[in-house]
Amino acid sequence: MKEERLDEIDRKILRELRSDGRISNQKLAERIGLSPTPCWNRVRALEAAGIITEYVAVLDQRALGMPDTVIIEVQLERHDDAVFQAFGDALVELPEVMEAYLVTGEYDYLIKVAVSGTEGYERFLRQKLYKIRGIRHSRSTFALRCLKRAHSVVP
Repeated sequence: MKEERLDEIDRKILRELRSDGRISNQKLAERIGLSPTPCWNRVRALEAAGIITEYVAVLDQRALGMPDTVIIEVQLERHDDAVFQAFGDALVELPEVMEAYLVTGEYDYLIKVAVSGTEGYERFLRQKLYKIRGIRHSRSTFALRCLKRAHSVVP
């Protein structure tokens, strides 16, 4: 099932699940105008096709004691496969890292990190990020306010 094969009912299902991944099949079926069995079959088909990849709980980073978000740009010393692999593997292991992207441009990585203020950020840099080999340079920006947060695109 490719994106162009999605009909309006599939799109409605995806929009509902995007906003409430814990919705019951019965309630989902009611909202989109299907009976429960065809609704269940469509959801399973969307999962099997890889369009729905996972269901998650979104945690409040403020409530977890890490209210601040920092965007870090990282430039590596070398650009070979081993360095990229080692750096990427190390990032995956850091719990503060919420997102990490290999990017084009002046910097090699764009990393979104949750921290507790400037002290938490300094600890993250000194005790974790800068312990990863291969960093040439980094540049950081504290987010002042989140204007939009989406966990997937709208179908």
